[in-house]
Amino acid sequence: MPHPETEPLGSVDSFASYRVPAGSHDEFSSAGEPRPHWRRLASIFRQWNPAELSERWEQARRLIRDNGVTYNIHEDAQGGQRPWVLDPIPLVIAADDWQGIEAGIRQRLRVLDALLADLYGPQHLLKEQVLPAELVLGHPAFLRCCHGIRLPGGRHLHLHASVLARHGDGRWHVLGDRTGVPHGLGYALENRLVVSRLLPTAFRESHVERLAPFFIGLRSMLRALDTGRDVPRIALFSPGPSSPTWFEDAYLARYLGLPLVEGGDLAVREDRACLKTLGGLVPIDVLLRRVVDRECDPLELDSGALAGTPGLLQAVRGGRVALANPLGSALVESPGFMGYIPAVARRLLGEELLLPSPQSWWCGRPDGLSHVLARLDDLVIEPVVAIPGGPKRYVPKLLDAAGREALMNRIRARPGDWVGREIVERSVAPCWDGGRVVAAPVVLRLFSAATPEGPIVMPGGLARLTLRGGGAGELAMDSGQGSKDVWVLSPGPVQPISLLPPPGQPVPLRRSGTDLPSRVADHLHWLGRHVERAESAARLLRTVSARVASESTLESAAAVARLLATLAEPPVVRPEWQEPGRPETPTEIAAEVQSLVFDESRPTSVAASIRAMWQMASVVRDRISIDSWKILSRLRRDGLADVRAGAGGTPVVLVHDGDVLSFLDMLILDFSAFAGLGTESMTRGPGWRFLDMGRRLERATGMVHLLRSTIVTARADEQRIDEMLLEIADSSMTYRNRYLGTLQAAPLIDLLLTDETNPRSVGFQMAALEAHVGALPRDSGSPVLADDQRAAMAATGLLRLADVSALVVPDSDGARGQLDRLLVRLDGHLRDLSVAITHRYLVHAMPRRRLGDLMESSDASE
Repeated sequence: MPHPETEPLGSVDSFASYRVPAGSHDEFSSAGEPRPHWRRLASIFRQWNPAELSERWEQARRLIRDNGVTYNIHEDAQGGQRPWVLDPIPLVIAADDWQGIEAGIRQRLRVLDALLADLYGPQHLLKEQVLPAELVLGHPAFLRCCHGIRLPGGRHLHLHASVLARHGDGRWHVLGDRTGVPHGLGYALENRLVVSRLLPTAFRESHVERLAPFFIGLRSMLRALDTGRDVPRIALFSPGPSSPTWFEDAYLARYLGLPLVEGGDLAVREDRACLKTLGGLVPIDVLLRRVVDRECDPLELDSGALAGTPGLLQAVRGGRVALANPLGSALVESPGFMGYIPAVARRLLGEELLLPSPQSWWCGRPDGLSHVLARLDDLVIEPVVAIPGGPKRYVPKLLDAAGREALMNRIRARPGDWVGREIVERSVAPCWDGGRVVAAPVVLRLFSAATPEGPIVMPGGLARLTLRGGGAGELAMDSGQGSKDVWVLSPGPVQPISLLPPPGQPVPLRRSGTDLPSRVADHLHWLGRHVERAESAARLLRTVSARVASESTLESAAAVARLLATLAEPPVVRPEWQEPGRPETPTEIAAEVQSLVFDESRPTSVAASIRAMWQMASVVRDRISIDSWKILSRLRRDGLADVRAGAGGTPVVLVHDGDVLSFLDMLILDFSAFAGLGTESMTRGPGWRFLDMGRRLERATGMVHLLRSTIVTARADEQRIDEMLLEIADSSMTYRNRYLGTLQAAPLIDLLLTDETNPRSVGFQMAALEAHVGALPRDSGSPVLADDQRAAMAATGLLRLADVSALVVPDSDGARGQLDRLLVRLDGHLRDLSVAITHRYLVHAMPRRRLGDLMESSDASE
């Protein structure tokens, strides 16, 4: 039912349509006027008309898109990532209001830490029946194998998040806790960076508290988890790219300066967690855990877990590695504990809760069950254990008669699985909605950390809002359609704070070593290969498109057909395109170019290579600079067009309005920009080396195949082919300067094959690869050359000893046999080099799959 509405605030301004539902607490206004802590920001917003605010909202969307901020909160089965939605109007909290919230969150962290310490230790609460034993011992999040483990510093909860909402009476209530893997820190930080950039004057003049001190405290907390090393090695432990919040994992790792590792990157040796690197196993002392409890160790926890590391729990048990948060901490975020937290606080701390929670009743007790069934329409029903794929909560008064009866039957059948609690109507705040400011329900997530100096609370947080379709109450909590930055105001000016060490503090000098994880090296290597593959295809197709658009299409058709054959599957020249003067040929070639640019179903297309490039980049985004990431994001956005099948299956491009030639020009500029950043901005460490090796291998292999397909046989139209080859290799100007435009086979082959001063030649790639291979980590005491060294030296020597004049001499049948044999041998050496690098340095294991999945797929195939 819609609520009656108050009169609109303001007049002819962006807030003219702002109306507050009756009975809701309004964060923005009181008695029709902005609250004191909102007045400065409201005056700034009211100076803008709706068009200006719309433009700033579009700026926020562009920044988020360029930064690649995505999420998959509802865990899309297809793994689809959606853009993060940010409202340009922040949620403002007054300084005096924040003091009460901060004190309550600090206390809650201490209460939950003490609760976990008791449940995984002496269990006084169970013996004294403060907590029902069946609620704890029967919960799947209670990890019996973790009982009695001695943790560093005795802490059982290091990082915590609370979900808060303000009731209609103006008081903040805690709706839930996140104690296992609290998500949202990275998104809160990104929201702050974007909104403060959009509203710099308002941010500065409003005296907004900074977030950096919290992250400084978080790093201090991680360093304090002493496992016997003065300077512990710390890493962020992520489930990997399949995680719903993979962006946040990579973002936090980069911001905190931590390496991002996955379960497959770690190995446990002698009860110590070690990182697999190019230089061998490196011990890890502390893991900032982003993997859910049961998936951390498939050996002792969930045997079907794909994200964990076998033996990790034994390393924790032996005190050789510390986890933040410790395993088993997710237990107390269950809604079943909510009603018992006040009694726990009194028993363990001797304190009353500063922040209340809605009253709740666990149905596992007879009195709780009878109360819930009697007042069903006045309550929200939540499962004690989250139901995979099911709703987080039910609102019985919104169900039809059949749904309500079915819910009651489920509660009666298994009462211990359910909790009933009071309904909370959330407060509302101003939000931007399609050209106007409206009131939308908001819920707040705040973060705290247990530092050596005591609990700290991040002065800000992540606000989730619902604009439409979710209602104003409980259902809206699960249908959040956007987020807000949270501004906590300070009584006075706020000094800028940085995570960088203060001036004058000595910092140990370091260089890039061999501690790059093998998985990261593998993905960087293939990122380089896919980028080069896409660029090479784009350059070839641009050359063809230029001929298609010219008046000499029919004359160049045969030469163009041989070029296109290198991208065909299989690489066969279409015979009809060889027919002189055939009128249909230009149209068919143009359609083939369109297909090879946009059709992802073709493995050799530009779009397919860009898709593969993006998949590799997404896995190692914490290793890619922000500028490089923006270029890759633009390549993905522009290069992956929406297509549909037209006549004969030819793709019809729906996105790009310009001609293909201009589009390819734009892509090649972006590829060049990415290559330039790699050359000028990446430190010459192992990451850059494997990225560059991937590019060099792909460029050399592509040029060898291109030369074999075009000039091994002498033809009458060879000059047309030579001209296009020079254009593809971006070497036309060099050739003209050297030879004054006279096209001949020998200088062409020298320039594209053996000339080590030409960055596009095979010789240049092999010289670079030989240098890279020589710098890779290996046993320096071995007198025997490794396979990768042998392959690189063989290819380089083959080119340096080649007699170009002899290579161009055709045999009696018109074929250049010596050139063909050299290219075949060179291709073999390149394959050997690629295999040797992969076997020696890169990831050897196949992607993890559950044994049950393999058996099911085997049964299905039979």
